[in-house]
Amino acid sequence: MIFHNYFDKQFELRYFEVNKLGLATPTIMLALLEETAADHSHSIGHSLFDLLEKNAGWVLVSGVLQMIRYPNYKEKITIRTWLSHYSFIKGYRENIIYDEKNNIIGSAKGLWVFFDIDKRKPIPIFNEIKEKWSCLNEDSIHRDIKKKIIAVDSPHHTKQFRVNRYDTDANKHVNNIRYLQWVIESIPEEITDNFFLHEIDGRFIAEAQYGDTVLSLTQELEENNSFAHTIKIKGSDTICATAKTIWKPY
Repeated sequence: MIFHNYFDKQFELRYFEVNKLGLATPTIMLALLEETAADHSHSIGHSLFDLLEKNAGWVLVSGVLQMIRYPNYKEKITIRTWLSHYSFIKGYRENIIYDEKNNIIGSAKGLWVFFDIDKRKPIPIFNEIKEKWSCLNEDSIHRDIKKKIIAVDSPHHTKQFRVNRYDTDANKHVNNIRYLQWVIESIPEEITDNFFLHEIDGRFIAEAQYGDTVLSLTQELEENNSFAHTIKIKGSDTICATAKTIWKPY
């Protein structure tokens, strides 16, 4: 693949970003992907804080992360990101994660919508953003991330969480990473202790608010070490997110 119109960001994994095996956690990988996207915005003069002053921001509506392996403590990695397609209000962000030897160790794809923070509705992407980012019509993962994921109706495992202030971000909604944490917490320990998260495919449907109580519902699928997930608000039928995960042995 010949690259152009991309942005590279390097990281060195720190102690608090790894688990007891010295490997980066899935939530940290999502955080590094978000940091790369934020730096890409900053690089064209439209940082997330600049957008906040204009009452604008980005919200993730669907995405997939696939890891071949997780980087080790002190390992240096490079995340390469680019936009593969735009519409009037949304764009597809692609990501490839490289190790120090330029081997691909992971990939991610996300569908982001540009929106008005106060009115909580989509708005047109600024033309200057599209012009400066441009795009590269290449996929990091060949996956239809608009395809609906059916909500769990017969969970095998359930956890309950309260939405606290630290769960929300500058856009005043629950951060995407928190949903992944809630999903992982509802998976049996024998899986999380002996397997790594190979893939998560998720859809974000509705916002949870500060003070809500959310339920993380997990259903075991027929395929070994695969699960379906739903995050919903307790006391209502409001579904905030759905996902599927695949786990592989270390």
